[in-house]
Amino acid sequence: MLSEQSAATVRATLPAVGAAIGEITERFYAGLFAAHPGLLRDLFNRGNQAAGTQRQALAGSIAAFATHLVDHPEHRPDAMLGRIAHKHASLGIAPEQYKVVHEHLFAAIADVLGEAVTPEVAAAWDEVYWLMANALIAIERRLYEEGGLGDAGRGAGTWREWEVVERVTETEDVVSFHLRPLDGAPVRDFRAGQYVSVRTALPDGARQIRQYSLSGTPGSDLRRISVKRVPGGAATPAGEVSNHLHARVREGSVLELSEPYGDLVLDDVQGAPLLLASAGIGVTPIVAMLAHLAAAGHSAPVTVVHADRSPADHALRTDHETYAAKLPDASVHLWYEREAPADARPGPADLTEVPVAPGTRAYLCGPLPFMRAVRAQLIEKGVAPSDVHYEVFGPDLWLAQA
Repeated sequence: MLSEQSAATVRATLPAVGAAIGEITERFYAGLFAAHPGLLRDLFNRGNQAAGTQRQALAGSIAAFATHLVDHPEHRPDAMLGRIAHKHASLGIAPEQYKVVHEHLFAAIADVLGEAVTPEVAAAWDEVYWLMANALIAIERRLYEEGGLGDAGRGAGTWREWEVVERVTETEDVVSFHLRPLDGAPVRDFRAGQYVSVRTALPDGARQIRQYSLSGTPGSDLRRISVKRVPGGAATPAGEVSNHLHARVREGSVLELSEPYGDLVLDDVQGAPLLLASAGIGVTPIVAMLAHLAAAGHSAPVTVVHADRSPADHALRTDHETYAAKLPDASVHLWYEREAPADARPGPADLTEVPVAPGTRAYLCGPLPFMRAVRAQLIEKGVAPSDVHYEVFGPDLWLAQA
């Protein structure tokens, strides 16, 4: 994919760029938001920016893409590109925005690396950037077309108004919203495991966007999202959108939703043994998957794994267990850190005693430490790494580091 000359230059300069990429992305975002403050107000997640996780994800993805180009020139890293493109499409990213990013990213590179950025080095990394950007633009165009938005499919066309027709308290920290489109037009079905972007106006006038998994049953004219209230911590701010939705959104409120996106979906799983593992609010896409499998009459073994703080904190627990019970060959394994009942285990999830059938395909969603631990145990049990799929809520630090 890279020209021979650029590949040699990128390979030689990758250590230096990789060592400085954190500082580069920090200066990139500072310059970008100084020139375009509306992007921070109405597009980028202000919480992730404050916590620094978006910078880490961007730095990691650039370094991972460049490394892949020089180590595996025969093919693109489509898993990484597809995941980023789905997130971009849910935000309504347009091709022209890549030019804006290019301008400020390369200004930051020159600022940090100084005289080391010779014309040859600049040309090689410019080639890396546009290979990645043009691949993302092409994938995003396809996603927009599949969503019925045409090849533009962004800006105003990204968003549709939905009315909250029911609000359900699931746990002390999780609320589900059932939504119906205000325009009454047909609703495009979603694939179990996908998410939508939700855009809402905050008290300071910002229109912030967050992604929430669709936790309802595919095939319905309603959408259901289940939102966990995110508290603040010593190093991270409270979730301003999740807290806003909990405090202010009631039946009759109107939210703006994107079309469904996301690549954690059940592809060609008929007849395959499955393992669906979740922790905390990661249960949301897993419940949709179980609903889909039950409706489709999936007959192969399904192993359901879930870990939580306590039974009272287990959101959508009734749905979780009810859909699993509808499957002819399903087993459910639960772990709770506190107050574990007789049919669950105490402590964090541990798959040591959980049988895993040969050829199992695994789908994981939850905090990064949970998914890393589960993945490691599955590989030890003989599951192929390529058969372990996952969803990260927030910037994908795992993919960027892979």
